[in-house]
Amino acid sequence: MRKADLVTAISEKTGVPKVDVLVTLEYFFTEVKNALAEGENVYIRGFGSFVIKKRAKKIGRHIKKNIAIEIPEHYIPSFKPAKIFVDQVKENVHSMPDEGDSSE
Repeated sequence: MRKADLVTAISEKTGVPKVDVLVTLEYFFTEVKNALAEGENVYIRGFGSFVIKKRAKKIGRHIKKNIAIEIPEHYIPSFKPAKIFVDQVKENVHSMPDEGDSSE
């Protein structure tokens, strides 16, 4: 599902015009990104948490030059789904047929 599909689905289910749904969704994304950029995690009960994870410094390898380089410690955004969200996905996905299953 793409963002356009999400906007259409929300618009159809709520009766809110697509343009209003799109604007709201864009502001949601912007606020989450701004909060994370300021070092603040975002918690949405029943859905999940947008959190910042710290990556320790490590030694990497520049493949073309075959030399070791130091990758400094840095922070990355991450999403941790709520338990109820994970459980719901597990229940629904188990009832779906496997797309890559060629045993039929």
